Amino acid sequence: KMSPKVPKVEICKDVWMPMIGLGTFFQPEVGDATKWAIDAGYRLIDTAELYRNEEDIGRVLKEKLSQGTVKREELFIVSKVWSYNHHEDDVVKACRQSLKKLQLDYLDLYLIHTSFGVNFHREDLFFPYREDGVLDTNDVDYLETWRGMEKCVELGLTKSIGISNFNEQQIERILSVCKIPPANIQVELNPQLTQKDLLKFCKSKNISVMAFTPIGRPNLEAKTPSYLFDDRVLGIAKKYGKTATQVVLRYLIDCGAFPIPRSVNKQRIEANIDVFDFQLTPEEISVIDSFNENKRLVKFTDAKGHKFHFLPPEAFQ
Repeated sequence: KMSPKVPKVEICKDVWMPMIGLGTFFQPEVGDATKWAIDAGYRLIDTAELYRNEEDIGRVLKEKLSQGTVKREELFIVSKVWSYNHHEDDVVKACRQSLKKLQLDYLDLYLIHTSFGVNFHREDLFFPYREDGVLDTNDVDYLETWRGMEKCVELGLTKSIGISNFNEQQIERILSVCKIPPANIQVELNPQLTQKDLLKFCKSKNISVMAFTPIGRPNLEAKTPSYLFDDRVLGIAKKYGKTATQVVLRYLIDCGAFPIPRSVNKQRIEANIDVFDFQLTPEEISVIDSFNENKRLVKFTDAKGHKFHFLPPEAFQ
């Protein structure tokens, strides 16, 4: 079967982002996963300083580019600056370091990983704790971080910039002072956390939305999340000859988001991209909407109460 052609959307002038991508994390199999994904038709690969896998991904990209399997302009590579590099000059340094690890001349999209800063103790100590056991955060304003992001664009290190794990008010603050507006926000988004208000807000500001953890954290024994095991969703899947997972990924695309499912399993990687030959009806979309509980899996709880945290204190009750 031919690998699917993934449609692209222009997220800012002359920058076209594929509608689905491969999410990655710190896993030994990430090199294989990246290889399988590119072979299956994926062009968007999402990584980050935090994931400690840029070197592994870089090796595969170099191999695929030198074999001529893909051209650089067909790929869409995303990375993120971590919280201990929130000072303006550190952002540029971090971006250059990511490029070096990925063996690339430029990124397609560079994101601020989250809204609050932490102090640098040493490389790879991403969550440094003080002696009293509290996360060693700082008050570097993400507006300063944003100036560093803009510098990365001006220096040609990245084609576009954005944010991850930010809220509407924080985006408004950036929009009110920026030279270059964010082209994308990457947030947790799935049927249990549909983020409708944020989607609407971002649409009004021309900010595309990438969805991490798009199918939650599936657990076959516990049959969770419920939407992957629900008879109504399984009925929709049967109608289209798809799986519940494929239906949920399609749902996110139909809601206007760009899902980046994470997998290191070849069959699942191939199945996850096979969602462009059907579309859900408004009724089917509202069935899946009904699973929303505003339930978050990723909260960065250790920084709760920080003045730049993207979640209000009541989110941690």
